[in-house]
Amino acid sequence: MSLNRIVTLIFIVLLGSAVLYDWYGDLPYWIYLVLILTYLVIHIRGSVVLSMRFFLPVKYKGKLESNAIAITFDDGPVPGNTEKILEILNQYNVHATFFCIGNRVDEHPALTKRIYNEGHLLGNHSYWHGKTFDLQSSTKIEKELADTDLSLKKVVGVTPRFFRPPYGVTNPMVATAVKRGGYETIGWSVRSFDTVIKDSNTLMKRVTKSLKGGDMILLHDYCDVTIAILPALLDHINKLGLKIVRADELLNERAYVEDAILPQSR
Repeated sequence: MSLNRIVTLIFIVLLGSAVLYDWYGDLPYWIYLVLILTYLVIHIRGSVVLSMRFFLPVKYKGKLESNAIAITFDDGPVPGNTEKILEILNQYNVHATFFCIGNRVDEHPALTKRIYNEGHLLGNHSYWHGKTFDLQSSTKIEKELADTDLSLKKVVGVTPRFFRPPYGVTNPMVATAVKRGGYETIGWSVRSFDTVIKDSNTLMKRVTKSLKGGDMILLHDYCDVTIAILPALLDHINKLGLKIVRADELLNERAYVEDAILPQSR
């Protein structure tokens, strides 16, 4: 049972108890306000904090003792930026995970294929990544995910099992679509905020301040500041004695629907 359902059942029981008590006594109106506001606040937080796993199961980190971390990039492929990221990763002989937007896969198939051929993992990040993605019906969300699957299947021949919700927002509609599609929802344990932090020193400090085994780092293809700190970040991870692996290895999960063989480490 999801945390959402548990919280809802508790709310119903408490609200029913309040109504029953009010039937025989005189319950202050603010009790109802507190119950309703608390319920709404918990739901809002559950929607935007993916690691709460409020509406659906989410895997966002591996085991501490693995001594490994995963670096993930959202929103690509982005010509002019993704190539630079790939070149840096290649120089350090490490592999990352790229959660791709379907329409960008269609627009840039060669770049998508390069990501895959160089041994990196590809995941589903919706087809349009619209600002109202999570406000759509579950049927429309499901179609977006299916369209992205088809785009990746057409370009690299595999269908992803990993899905990361745009903006990390979930709700009952997203949960229904994910369940129907049989996806593994993937979150993160280290959120860089590279989309809003423009200073490289500030970003570097945020990402590295508490790195440990099992962490999964969230970065974005299109952020120039991310490219700027990436070599230093990889050097820092090496100094910590941590190994960089793909998300499927960190989580010990199958990445694709097919029994595909990924290009292995160089």
